[in-house]
Amino acid sequence: MPGSTQPASFRIRTARPVHVAELAELLNEIIAVGGTTAIEEPLTDAEFGRWFLSGPDCVACHVAVTADLQIVGFQALEINSRLPVGWVDIATFTRRPRIAGVGSALFPVTRDHAREAGLTMISATIRADNMGGLAYYAKLGFVDYSVAAGVALRDGTPVDRVSMCYALR
Repeated sequence: MPGSTQPASFRIRTARPVHVAELAELLNEIIAVGGTTAIEEPLTDAEFGRWFLSGPDCVACHVAVTADLQIVGFQALEINSRLPVGWVDIATFTRRPRIAGVGSALFPVTRDHAREAGLTMISATIRADNMGGLAYYAKLGFVDYSVAAGVALRDGTPVDRVSMCYALR
């Protein structure tokens, strides 16, 4: 796949506060490149921690870590009051250049955590111009359930948002 490197050996771990600075840096690099995430403004370490690790809606955050202890991706679950009870939002971010297999390794751990938490559905909302993200979630078994047409980016450009879901039961 263009823009990806060969698979590396990595472990999946629960994200901890000690990871916040590295995770915020990873996410902010993705935001700076643009084109894949709905998050358009860089996050401070404190904001990142509230959004993904310690806020009241956080359910889980897992990291993929290489043998040399570099974080190469993370996946988070968050309660979203706009979703039905038992549903949770998922977000997946991987370091650039992308390392093949990071997202696929993260998902089973995240999915199992959601099941153990008694949740029934995982929802992913992806920018329609993020073909890699759409393909990733489809490969995992997510199916489309709605489209928000023409959501304006910060610069006013309209981009559809595709919502997909994965049944846990």
